[in-house]
Amino acid sequence: MAWFRRRKENVRTSGRPATREDLEYLTEFVRSRRGVEAYIEPRTTVTETTILLIAHDGEWTRRRIDSPESARRFAHQLAMPIYDIRLMGYPQRMRDYNERRKRRP
Repeated sequence: MAWFRRRKENVRTSGRPATREDLEYLTEFVRSRRGVEAYIEPRTTVTETTILLIAHDGEWTRRRIDSPESARRFAHQLAMPIYDIRLMGYPQRMRDYNERRKRRP
């Protein structure tokens, strides 16, 4: 019996690739902040591959990107370091930024 076998056609993702507006937004984020680093977040059953940008103070943004290779090309074009989130994990400055945002009145 194959009750627990996953079938590829049942795995659903949002299916929306990165748009030009997404890339323009990411570029503006990088240019308007200092110390920005990029992190590749892998595709899951819920979302496509995403790129996470984190500034020096922990401010961050995330957008869909076509593939890990596209993320690397994007980061290379803007001369910014890029990491794999599965290997590096989320940086402490991002967690600290989120905590500061929660405590704001």
